[in-house]
Order: sequence, then structure tokens, then C-alpha cells
Amino acid sequence: MHNLTLLLMLPLIGAAIITVLPSEQPKLIRNLALLASLAALLQSWNLLFSFDTSSALLQFSEYSSWNTRLGTSYALGVDGISLPMILLATLLCFIAIMASSGIKERVKAYYFFILLLETAMLGVFMAQDWTLFYLFWELNLIPLFFLIDRWGGKRRHTAALNFVLYTMGGSVFMLLAILALFDSTPEHSFAMADMLASARTLPADIQLWIFLGFLIGFGVKMPIFPLHGWLPLAHVEAPAPVSILLSGVLLKMGSYGLIRASSMLPDAIIALQPVLATLALFSLIYGGLLAWRQSDLKSMIAYSSVSHMGVVLLGIAALNIVGLTGALMQMVAHGLVAGAMFLLIGLLYERTHTRDVNYYSSLVRVTPRFAFFTTLAFIGALGMPGTAGFVAELHVLTGGFDRWGWVMVILSLGVLISGAYALRTVGRLFTGPVKVEMQSIKDLRKHEMLAASVLSIGFVGIGFFPAPLLDLISVSINDLSSVFAWRL
Repeated sequence: MHNLTLLLMLPLIGAAIITVLPSEQPKLIRNLALLASLAALLQSWNLLFSFDTSSALLQFSEYSSWNTRLGTSYALGVDGISLPMILLATLLCFIAIMASSGIKERVKAYYFFILLLETAMLGVFMAQDWTLFYLFWELNLIPLFFLIDRWGGKRRHTAALNFVLYTMGGSVFMLLAILALFDSTPEHSFAMADMLASARTLPADIQLWIFLGFLIGFGVKMPIFPLHGWLPLAHVEAPAPVSILLSGVLLKMGSYGLIRASSMLPDAIIALQPVLATLALFSLIYGGLLAWRQSDLKSMIAYSSVSHMGVVLLGIAALNIVGLTGALMQMVAHGLVAGAMFLLIGLLYERTHTRDVNYYSSLVRVTPRFAFFTTLAFIGALGMPGTAGFVAELHVLTGGFDRWGWVMVILSLGVLISGAYALRTVGRLFTGPVKVEMQSIKDLRKHEMLAASVLSIGFVGIGFFPAPLLDLISVSINDLSSVFAWRL
């Protein structure tokens, strides 16, 4: 079996085996889910060690024709843009399953849907045929709907329905854009390589209309203002492990898709460059201000994700090497930081059954390990020096300044707003007198510390040693930016 197909199949095989296990053995089901996810994680790292960082071409490619008349195929491949997303997805899926020990009801179905979701996410990042991409894109809806609707909070039904309606609504526009590209391809093929060659020769006005379809479809998932309405409610109502995947991976699918659409339709994104930059800066400030106003910790992290994804959009809109590098690094950095924050807040909620920041005080005396990792996660969210967010935001700031000059002061304002709500939250969680009802809160257990440590080492390690990640993505980013360079 080929490397990429094996990676796709590992969580799917785990999900299939879980369906035949007896429901009365939740521990066995959980251990099998952990094993399947760990196998996928190890296989993704096997790809990394075999990956040629000096080439911008697709690697580990697999191709099998499905229907020659329709031009559909089973085509997989990875490059320096998709491989970091695959590594992030497999890591966060493993962490999410580790953090799912609090799931006590319908355990069999829960782990089945988690593993099915992992397969769907990996498929999006590996697909090299637009029909296959769309198939995996839509497949994400099924497990996420049930994970939120069956294991979520009080408003879980509304949250699940909102998520599905928003995403399906955006997918309609994306499907229309794909069909328009198919019609313009002389070979009448859905292969990404064929569409890429044909799309770049289209007139600018046609490119623009097609790109708008992709922008709406991918913008819902990122999300871009004003297409973000599903995000806060879904994050608040979803179980904490599902929030890890929502924020850490699902949002990155939108920005990843937007990067792929931009490379196909360069004249369109150049025409929309000022619009995208405006939306990015507005999302950055808007998300930060709303996060600052929240007292619910999960809601605060959800709105902060809107702000952080604004940084990603700004880097993409810059269309230069530095900006695009910053966008991809921010995708990785935010995935690790948001994953750590949702993990820790979820564990705190399991112990206290409240997410109201005003309820807590001086947890540093009662739960010092929890206080350490939570403070570190907020430092990572701030983008302080020594974290991956700092490297990413510095690249975006530099790329944006090269393109728009002093307008990038707005990005600095967004960082200050992030600092305001982060310091406020840390202060309320860990300072003040110890309340009687919090004296019995248990600190992080060994497996919880392991999960938090892995994510923390990730965003701090990249902050101090960004070279390996930069080496992984640089050739692919240079190849992508060259598409825009001579047009600007």
C-alpha cells in the first residue's frame, strides 16, 4: 500500500474495527482509537523524514483514474504547503483522543466519528483532484455534526445545525466554482494540475467570478468576517477535544484551500488584494475586541481564533514570499496554541463545571502545573518572542509592510488587544485570594501533562528554532510567490 493511502486508511481501519467491538468495553475502544491515531501520527512523521525539502514538486504521488469521461481520479500528493498541515492534523487528533477520557456516554460512536473525521481532514490536505477534495471536504460535516449534536453542551443542537448550514452554504459556491473551472479546462478534467494550467489562462474577469466562489466556500471555514457566525457557538457547545480539532485543524482547511485557489487564479486575487487585506485587518481587530469582552473562556478563545486567522488572511493577501511564509507559519502556530488552550480549558471545565473567568482566582496555589501551561499557552497566543506566533506575525508584518507600508500599524494594534485580554484572563485565573470551593481542584494528571507538554514544546520549539519548519515550506512558498511576482 502506498504511503499516502496507508495514512488515509489507518484511522479509517481503526474506526471500522471499533464498530464491531462490544460497547461494554469503553477502555478497549479508547485504547484502539489511541493506537489508530498514534499509527497515523507515526506514518505522517515517516513522510516528513522521506520528504525532499529541495523540491517544490508533488511528492509521494498516487494516481488512479476513476471515470475518464467525467475526468475524475483518485489522486494524492503532498508538497511543502500540505505536509505541515498533515503533521498538525495527526498530532492534534492524537491529542484530542488523549483528552477524551471524560466521554462516558456512547463511547463507541464518539471514537468512531473522531477517527472518521481524521480521515476526512487528511484527505483534504492530500487530494490532488478537485472531486476528491470536495468529497473529503463534505465528509468532514458528518462526524462533526454528530460530535457536536450528541456530545455538546446545552445548545448543541443549534450549534451543530448552524455549523452544517454555514458550511454547506459555502460549499455550494465552491462547487459552482469547481464546475466553472472544469468547463473551462480543454481536457475536461478535475485533476488539480490540469485545472491549474487552464485557469491561469482565463480572462481576469472570469477568474474573478470563479475566485469569489472559492472565497465564500473557504472563507466560511477559515472563517473570514462576516462568514464567522457559526464559530463561537460551535466552539462553546462542542466537547473540548472536538474544539481542539475545530480550531486547530478545521480552520486551517479554509486557509489551505484559499492558498490553492489563489495559485490557480492569480489575476483574481491580485484584483481583490485590497479587499482581502481590509477584511483581514477588520477580522483581526473585530475578533480581538470581542474576545476581550467575553467572560466565557471557550468563547474568548473562539473569537481570538477569528483574530488569528485574520493574520493568516493578511499574509496570503500580501502575495509575497515573506507574507505567504508568515501565513503558513501562523496556521501551524495557531493550531498548536489553540489546541493547547482548548485542551487546558476543557480539563478545567471537567473539574469545576464552569467556564466563567470571574469564578476563578489564585489557581497557581492550587494547581501550579495547570497555571504554568495555561500561562504559557496565553503567551503563545500573544505571539511573544520565543514562540511560533512571534515568528509568524513578524513575517506577516514584514510582508504586509512591503506591500502596504504603514497600514500595518493596525496589525500591531491587534497584538495589543490580544495582550489586553490575555493578561486580564491570566490575572483573574491565577491571582487573588483562594476561594474555598476551589481548594479541592485537582492539578493536571500525568497523561494530561504529556498532552499539554507536547503542544507547548511544539509552539515554543518553533519559536526558538524555526529553521526546520522554514526549510520544509520555503521552496514551495517560493514557487507559489513566483506566480504573483511578475504580475504585481
